[in-house]
Amino acid sequence: MNDEGKNMREQTTSIWQKKAAVILGAVFCCFLWGSASPAIKIGYEIFSVAPNDTAGRILFAGIRFTLAGLMVIGYQCVTERQFIFPKKTAWGKVCILSIFQTSIHYVLFYMGLAYTSGVRGSIINSVGAFFGLGLAVWVFHYEKLSLRKAMGSVIGFLGVMICVTGGSFSSMLQGGFLWQGEGALLLSAFCGAMASNLIKKIGKSENPVTMSGWQFLVGGLTLTLIAVLMGGHLEMKTALGIPLILYMGFISAGAYTVWSLLLKYNEVSTVTILGFMNPVFGVLLSVLFLHEMSEATSWSGLVALLLVILGIIIVNRKKA
Repeated sequence: MNDEGKNMREQTTSIWQKKAAVILGAVFCCFLWGSASPAIKIGYEIFSVAPNDTAGRILFAGIRFTLAGLMVIGYQCVTERQFIFPKKTAWGKVCILSIFQTSIHYVLFYMGLAYTSGVRGSIINSVGAFFGLGLAVWVFHYEKLSLRKAMGSVIGFLGVMICVTGGSFSSMLQGGFLWQGEGALLLSAFCGAMASNLIKKIGKSENPVTMSGWQFLVGGLTLTLIAVLMGGHLEMKTALGIPLILYMGFISAGAYTVWSLLLKYNEVSTVTILGFMNPVFGVLLSVLFLHEMSEATSWSGLVALLLVILGIIIVNRKKA
């Protein structure tokens, strides 16, 4: 049994380190995350959550992440045929991850989306890849910053800034930039980048799937309790709210489980830079479900997307 388990572990390691697996896994995650912005905006309509309803937004997020935690934990229990529980020494790490990954990150994300469009929110969220690389180089010291990675990240970041400002940086001083909207999304992206690096660090000694499931559950229950104490409540207008909230739970359960495995076996920048695909899916899905065609096809939106895609290509281009 031990030899079999060891062989399976080695096989899993080799699979997650293959370039094709990294790219396909990242595409899967980015599609799910890209669908989050339009799904949340639709959820606000279905559950009657107003832009100024902070307690309602927190409750909406809390229910989603509680479901995500139960999905991940349930999946792992079934596949491993035993109840999976973090080690005593791992609970502090679970709490730290739940703070950065679930609580602060998504409270800011849900707040920001209430004050901006799905297209804009999707593109701004991709700046987390730039933050992730910077933290990996200068704070966690996981890797060195090459000229190629720096150029790709700066180009991608420039695309995000064009999206934020609408192509006019003076708009930030003229009301085109809202701290409760775009500002909250930028801070959310930073917290998400911090969480990605923490997952890389914690994944060296802990099972990333176990940590992912339990931090979602702890963070989700915490957000739900806070929202209830604040008087938060949701009113579902249509039965479509049930499959929607289940899908949103799967977004987190599926994406973060795969993302955690990718981070465990690869360089942070190799994985996080692929997060620049988030806005591509986010914009397309926002156009499809939120009918935000005019914003997506504006010159600033198109240039922003092109720069983000170019950043991905440069960072992942193999040396000659």
